[in-house]
Amino acid sequence: MLTIELARRLIESGVEWTPSTGDRFVLSVPGMEGDVFVISELTVDVHHFASGDVLGFNGTTEWALDSIEQSKVIWLPREDQLRELAGDGFVSLERIEGGYAVVLRTRSGVLERCVDIDAERAYARAVLLRQNDERGERTVEGNDEGAA
Repeated sequence: MLTIELARRLIESGVEWTPSTGDRFVLSVPGMEGDVFVISELTVDVHHFASGDVLGFNGTTEWALDSIEQSKVIWLPREDQLRELAGDGFVSLERIEGGYAVVLRTRSGVLERCVDIDAERAYARAVLLRQNDERGERTVEGNDEGAA
């Protein structure tokens, strides 16, 4: 699963999130980042207001938290969402010894490998690479440069 650190880096890199059913997130509150929530019409749904989106907790009698501003949560994108964020530069996902590698084509046509212990983390690194590439910045750590 995606780490909180990588999820924060995705946010810092400019990845935008429009909350929808099935999305996972954690509260950016000390002591609460270990609890993963899932948006569902049954328990957590999105309320759209002019001032910003709010995630509402429905039917949670054991919790005093009714809602929280979207800016106070950390989105944990799923593998399919990360693959979509990788965009047209996505070439492949490879199973390698000890993990996975996502191969991504940069704007200059160079193939880069983003490696991590699971597919979501490798995809997240590829998205960070893509974000950096679009800004003309260098790669993120954890990449094996010059993939074939």
